[in-house]
Amino acid sequence: MKNSLHRSMLILPIHVRQFVDKAHLRGADAVVLDLEDAVPPAEKQAARRFVEESVQLVGRGGADVLVRVNNDPGLITDDLQASVCPGVNGVFLPKVESANDVSRVGARLAELEAAKGMPAGGIKLSIHVESPAGLLKIQEIAAASPRIESMSLGMDDYRLELGVEPSEDGIEVLFPLSLMITVCKAHGISPLGILGSVARVRDLDGFERAAERARQLGCVGAFCVHPDQVAILNRVFSPSPRDVEHARRVVAAFEEGSKVGRAAVTLDGGMVDTPIYKRAQVVLERLEAVGEVERRKREALERLGNPN
Repeated sequence: MKNSLHRSMLILPIHVRQFVDKAHLRGADAVVLDLEDAVPPAEKQAARRFVEESVQLVGRGGADVLVRVNNDPGLITDDLQASVCPGVNGVFLPKVESANDVSRVGARLAELEAAKGMPAGGIKLSIHVESPAGLLKIQEIAAASPRIESMSLGMDDYRLELGVEPSEDGIEVLFPLSLMITVCKAHGISPLGILGSVARVRDLDGFERAAERARQLGCVGAFCVHPDQVAILNRVFSPSPRDVEHARRVVAAFEEGSKVGRAAVTLDGGMVDTPIYKRAQVVLERLEAVGEVERRKREALERLGNPN
C-alpha cells in the first residue's frame, strides 16, 4: 500500500479551541492533534474528550488527521482509547526507543479497531524518535509493525540529550537524520523532517533552508508547529516547475531512445540512462500525488463554501 503524501504535518494543541477551529484552513496535508507536550498534565484527561469532535473539525479541509499520544504507561492506554475513532488516519507515537514500544501500540490498535468495528489496520503509525537510545534501535523500530507509515526525529529533544545548541546549518543532527532516512528508505517508510529546528517559528527563511537541506537528503515532508510554516513545507516538498519540465524531457528522450533499442541517450550534453529515467519518473509520480492531495483539499473547502 502506498504511503500517504504528507508534505506538511501541522501539530497543534487539542485543548486550544481557536487553533482547532481554524486548522482546516491552514492548507496542511495532515493535522496532528496533540495530547502530549502541548497539553499541561492537569488538562490531559479533559483533552481526551475533545478528540472525536476535533477530528471532524480539523479534517473538514481535506487534511488527514493524526493524534499524538503520550508514550507513558500511565497515559497511553487512555490516549489510544480516545484516539481510535472515525476520521483518524493515524497515531503519532513520540519518544520511541524500542521495537516493543511500537509492537505494543500496534497490538492495542488492533484490539480497539475490532472493538469499535473499524477496518483492521486502518490506523497507521507515525513514529517519532527523540534520543540516541532510540536511534541505536532504529532498524528494529522500523521493522516492528506494518502500520508504520512515516518516521521523524525530535530534533530539539535529541539535541538536549547531546548537550548541544541548534546550529545555523543543523550539522549536529546531520548524522541521525541521514541514518533515519536510510533506514526508512530500506523499509518503505516515509522519512519526515528538516535539518534544523521547527521551534524558530519567526525565522521562516531559516526554516525553509532547513527544509530544503532535509529534502536534499531524502526527506519527503516534515512536521511543523506554526501555520506560517505549512506553505513552506508544501512548496519545498513538491517538485518545482523546473524539475517537472526537466523530468518530462528526460522521460520523453529515454522512451524515444528505447524504441530504437538504446539503453542510454544524450540530453543537454549529459547521459540519460535507466537510473536517471527512473528518477524522472519519480518526479512525475510525485507531481501527480501532489495534485491529488491539493484537489482533495480544494474540493473539501468548496463543499464548506470556503474557496481559499
